[in-house]
Amino acid sequence: MTNNSETNAKSKKDELPKDVLDLVMAIEALPAEHRMILKPVVDRVAENTKRRRRILSLVQEALSQLRLDMKYLVFDLEATRRERDAYRENHDGE
Repeated sequence: MTNNSETNAKSKKDELPKDVLDLVMAIEALPAEHRMILKPVVDRVAENTKRRRRILSLVQEALSQLRLDMKYLVFDLEATRRERDAYRENHDGE
């Protein structure tokens, strides 16, 4: 079962920009013969826009995860260096 925030985030990703929605509404107001010609084209534009937004969202999530992973790696590297330096001090003192 999905919660409301997941549903809202999903709908935001799939939401079309206002100019595309305006285009869809304008095409729907046309006579049937013109609408039939333009509808497949505008449907492709809408799907491509949704796909691009989903891809952008995935890339942003991946970058966020990469940043977090990098922070953990830097922390681990610094801890390893501190341990190495402490080990050297203990061994050099003996």
